Amino acid sequence: MSAETAPRADRVHRPDRLLVALDIDGTVLGMDGSLSDAVVDEVQRVAAAGHEVMLATGRSVADTLPILDRLGLTPEYVVCSNGAITLQRDSTAPMGYRRRFVETFDPTDVLQRIRSHLKSGRFAVEDEEGKYLYAGGDFPGGIADRNGEQVEFEDLLHQPATRVVVVSPGHDMEDFLAVVERMGLHRVSYAIGWTAWLDIAPDGVNKGTALERVRELLDIPRTRIVVAGDGRNDIDMFDWAKVAGRAIAMGQAPDDVIGASSEVTAPVTSDGLAAALSSIR
Repeated sequence: MSAETAPRADRVHRPDRLLVALDIDGTVLGMDGSLSDAVVDEVQRVAAAGHEVMLATGRSVADTLPILDRLGLTPEYVVCSNGAITLQRDSTAPMGYRRRFVETFDPTDVLQRIRSHLKSGRFAVEDEEGKYLYAGGDFPGGIADRNGEQVEFEDLLHQPATRVVVVSPGHDMEDFLAVVERMGLHRVSYAIGWTAWLDIAPDGVNKGTALERVRELLDIPRTRIVVAGDGRNDIDMFDWAKVAGRAIAMGQAPDDVIGASSEVTAPVTSDGLAAALSSIR
């Protein structure tokens, strides 16, 4: 089966279905954006068996929906922007999904606080439509190429945001962690990436809070939850899932992410997600 032309998984209705929520980058996809046939095959098999397989990602809506197409999935819900946006399937909507829940916040205070600690930082604000305003120089991660507009720092203030992204190219990871610790970030939720990259969401909003809402809507027991991820923005999701379900860390995940999981699979380069999903029947 070609990973790029996967067929849609046929739905089977079963009362004991699992809610299977998957991170994208470093979990479903390799670090280079590749998608292996082994992962597609297992995702398709689990979905066809009647389980609710969905994505829970830090990506924006525009960057998430194409991955559903590559996997051949049409789940009822999709969690984007680290929990700030939850989509629901709607055949009448563009691209087949509409925004069911959107959480925004005023990023002014947190941006000003962070800038006082990171004079050379680069800052981006994402709105609910997936548009980015960014300041401080060229922004990594393709943000400038994905509906982005470069502005002055002051133009980022008072913009309703689903998330704020901060990068500091001048810091190595240990230095950046120390700076973030000193910032005293309150009234927001934040996660630190693989590099000097900080994702900030509305207070109390993360993948876990969004998935709990989805779980309630789907009426799936807490014991029937499986999640998989590899980043620090997955820790809250792991804490939520492992209370009664499974929280699977990819083998290449940082130590603190692995420590928050209930089990570890092989790295993404060895199709660790496919190996983990193979246990689901």
